[in-house]
Amino acid sequence: MTTNGESKFSHLLIGIGLGAIGGLIAAILARKETRGLLRERSINGLDYLNQGAGKLRETAGVILQQGKKLIACNGSDSVDHSTEAKRQAYEEDRRETLGG
Repeated sequence: MTTNGESKFSHLLIGIGLGAIGGLIAAILARKETRGLLRERSINGLDYLNQGAGKLRETAGVILQQGKKLIACNGSDSVDHSTEAKRQAYEEDRRETLGG
């Protein structure tokens, strides 16, 4: 027969063993849930980033089109002004050379 002290010690060991097994099972289940949660959040994060990139592409396209229109409108004027300025400078140099 076992004494009262030995019985308490064996119950303690059985309790520790069952607690360890239960803890391992809980950790394994939690790890699977954690992986699923992380996977779901990463997919949501990628979707969010893709939507943001799409909006950024659209905005950049609009800005690019506006820039092209601005250059087309003002670019032809600036080309005309620069060629006019070059022509005037050439005529002034020619007058100075011929007159001097």
